[in-house]
Amino acid sequence: MAWVPGGTFRMGSDRHYPEEAPVHRVTVDGFWIDATPVTNRQFRAFVQATGHVTVAETKPNPKDYPGALPHMLRAGSLVFSPPDHPVSLQDWSQWWAFVFGATWRRPSGPGSSIKGLDDHPVVHVAYPDAEAYARWAGKELPTEAEWEYAARGGLDGAEFAWGDELMPGGRPMANIWQGAFPFRNTREDGYEHTSPVKTYPPNGHGLYDMIGNVWEWTSDFYAARHSADAAKPCCVPLNPRGAREEQSYDPCQPEIHIPRRVLKGGSHLCAPSYCRRYRPAARHPEPVDTSTSHVGFRCIFRDAST
Repeated sequence: MAWVPGGTFRMGSDRHYPEEAPVHRVTVDGFWIDATPVTNRQFRAFVQATGHVTVAETKPNPKDYPGALPHMLRAGSLVFSPPDHPVSLQDWSQWWAFVFGATWRRPSGPGSSIKGLDDHPVVHVAYPDAEAYARWAGKELPTEAEWEYAARGGLDGAEFAWGDELMPGGRPMANIWQGAFPFRNTREDGYEHTSPVKTYPPNGHGLYDMIGNVWEWTSDFYAARHSADAAKPCCVPLNPRGAREEQSYDPCQPEIHIPRRVLKGGSHLCAPSYCRRYRPAARHPEPVDTSTSHVGFRCIFRDAST
């Protein structure tokens, strides 16, 4: 783990997506954070020690999904399944498929494996899985404010975790999508899917993969916008938490009361032509019961004695 000293920073962005606004000052206390996302090797050790069964390996309860088609109520997870031709970027179902049998052990579904991927981030983990791992490890999941502060690496207000240029000198700084999304990835950064942790340079706090590779769970419930900036320096929030649970439900599915938590950091599927969320300020709502092939997590430790 790496130590992130406490401080005040400008959280969010007014230059990109509406859910990132408004920019507002936040103060956080110091904390320890995993230098990398949790890897397949680390998650395997957790499962072997505890017998944990992930959400993706568990058959859904019909009571939780009113109106769901019975044949879809089977264990599985969302897998990126790209087309071989241009499609409407307004329809994510053109590149995502719910695959029965897709799990952290079988990231592409039955017949696939994580052989040779020990140092890649674990994927297909829903929020309860990340929370269970953190509890087993004696740690916690970071708040959104803690995660964003750590990702900025001391560069308050910078566009990316390393500065204001996406590829300084043409050098890839993170695992994101190059080419025409979602059907052609030119792999200028060397990878089509996830990459081993520590492949790219660390940020100013010595943290790897805070941008790209996999989205990461935080402990905060999601709200569509940030709170306004404090009127006075004395009123800047200290160690803020996100929305209330009831605020986090998806308004497009009012019949399903599955809370959503904040994901941070973007993934290897974030593209300049589509999803420019490979920035510390970027955020995304994810239902806590949902796992995908591009979402992972890392943990923090708050040491009261430091």
